[in-house]
Amino acid sequence: MNDRERSRLRTLLIGLDGACWPVIDPMLEEGTLPALASLFAEGVTGDLDSQIPPWTPSAWPSLYTGVNPGKHGVFDFLRFDGYDWGLVDRTDVREHAIWELLDRRGLSSVVVNVPVTGPPRPFDGALVPGYVSPEDPTCHPEGLLADLRDRPGGYEVYAPDHVDGDDRVDWYERLTRMRGDAFRRLADEHDPHFGFLQFQQTDTVFHERPDDDEAIRRVFSAVDDEVARTLDHCDPDTVIVASDHGIGPYEGPEFRVNNFLRGESLVSTTTGEGGMPTWGELARDGDDAPTLARRLVQAGSAVGLTSQRLGRLLAALRLDDFVLDHVSKETVHAATERVDFPASTAYMRSRTELGVRINKAGREPNGVVSPSEYPSIRDDLIAALESVRTPDGDPVFSAVVPREDVYHGPYVDEAPDVVTLPREFDVLLSASLRDEPFGPPSEAWNHKPTGLVSVSGTGVDPDTPLDRAHLFDVAPTVLSSMGVPPSDRMDGETLAPVSSVPPIEYAPFSVREVDRADTESVEQRLSGLGYLEGDG
Repeated sequence: MNDRERSRLRTLLIGLDGACWPVIDPMLEEGTLPALASLFAEGVTGDLDSQIPPWTPSAWPSLYTGVNPGKHGVFDFLRFDGYDWGLVDRTDVREHAIWELLDRRGLSSVVVNVPVTGPPRPFDGALVPGYVSPEDPTCHPEGLLADLRDRPGGYEVYAPDHVDGDDRVDWYERLTRMRGDAFRRLADEHDPHFGFLQFQQTDTVFHERPDDDEAIRRVFSAVDDEVARTLDHCDPDTVIVASDHGIGPYEGPEFRVNNFLRGESLVSTTTGEGGMPTWGELARDGDDAPTLARRLVQAGSAVGLTSQRLGRLLAALRLDDFVLDHVSKETVHAATERVDFPASTAYMRSRTELGVRINKAGREPNGVVSPSEYPSIRDDLIAALESVRTPDGDPVFSAVVPREDVYHGPYVDEAPDVVTLPREFDVLLSASLRDEPFGPPSEAWNHKPTGLVSVSGTGVDPDTPLDRAHLFDVAPTVLSSMGVPPSDRMDGETLAPVSSVPPIEYAPFSVREVDRADTESVEQRLSGLGYLEGDG
């Protein structure tokens, strides 16, 4: 028992971004993670199937709402409006979060560092947003961020972009300590019924230093220390550990989808205005740059960012590949060929969407595929992608399917029309235009579709195994562990070791004008991008 008066924390959800058993098991066996090892030994553990796409900005909203992207509306790092785009935030997640449902039942929450949670909607408790938020995010309640930064140790969302080498690993550890310290301070102040503490560096370290065993162990050891301190300080009744996806090496080639689609006469390219802007155009910062490029440069200038700095900002989020997804590599230095969205039949907008969008008339601003042609065009596109083989003769994709086979809900039309699942998640997809459709992978490690889950503590039957647990099951399991009915709109179910509470109907989610008004300006969003971690 800790030296603090017994808290009322019923359930603590610990989020580990990108964690999976193949990367954690060696550290458990060597004794690097005693706190997590104890939780796993006391409770029930298993694999946690992620969703499609298994990337942070879509997966964490699915975890904290319990619904698939077709219901909450976030499929990628980016939101699209025709051929235009912007970074997603909480206003794009159109479903209730766990803590918002708990608020309706008179229960309070503390949420720290969970991706895509800012700007927060009001609820009883406190929230500090995580990944993809600006470096000075809007927190709840107002003034919370300044308060955290005034205390010993401070608080930052991201590491400074100028640090490298061992100094960067030091920052990984420092950010991890900030998460745990902030959560415990807020738990003292709010005495919540539910807590959600997420650690992003477990993913970041593999994206940035996959071969650095010492850095990996330092990060996970720091996380384990914060877990131990938080368990001792808060003494929760039930503890759930979950990751949004797994991570591992990619040993197959890189497949450049838009190169292939160009060969199929589906992608058109341009060297003039009208296509996606390139970094060459951003760097020129001239009057002849396309509207979007001009707007980005102007927005950055408003907060003292040069056009070159903007390039580094999006590169930190690995969104430079999106802006380059329609160009040859040489366009970093000069505007040459890129995908012309309006003139193309179909194209990959962003590699992390894992899909291809059809330029459908009546939906896209300058659609070229009529609604009557759409079914046959999509069937032909699926057949063409299914036939692709690597240079070694292996299929590129394990499945190529219509989006309705993957998503359901009111926002399915915002998804790619065709979903492409790389074979064994060992082929790295790219949206970039290069000289050849295949090449060496640009990243040695990336996301895998299987994460991990553990449930332990009060009300958990340690003799009941976890059978095919899914990311969507986490939210209803949290609610059931607290005796609260899940929403009947949730796609997941309460995990078997926890007694299930029957779901009920909650009022439909509504996007209020105040939510949209609270979204930070373009300038504020861009100002934080230089410190984003990994590619989620």
